Amino acid sequence: MPALATTAIFTFIWTYNDFFSQLIYLSDTALYTVPLGLRLFLDSTGESQWGPMFAMSVLSLAPVILIFLFAQKLIVEGIATSGIKG
Repeated sequence: MPALATTAIFTFIWTYNDFFSQLIYLSDTALYTVPLGLRLFLDSTGESQWGPMFAMSVLSLAPVILIFLFAQKLIVEGIATSGIKG
């Protein structure tokens, strides 16, 4: 059970932070995920909004940190039980 929970947690985190696959599939800005929304704060003309971008990037870390804090015991058990035994 801990190994499956660890796999599920890591899959969530990697999917939550994925940039390129959502960039391929989503074309409407209303459907953008968090990483794509953060990219909208950067402008190619040099007028980037650094303050709001950093504030939103800190807020976007909250779900990942909360999942890690609540599932920390399962992650440690999953990694410990699936390790190579000598």
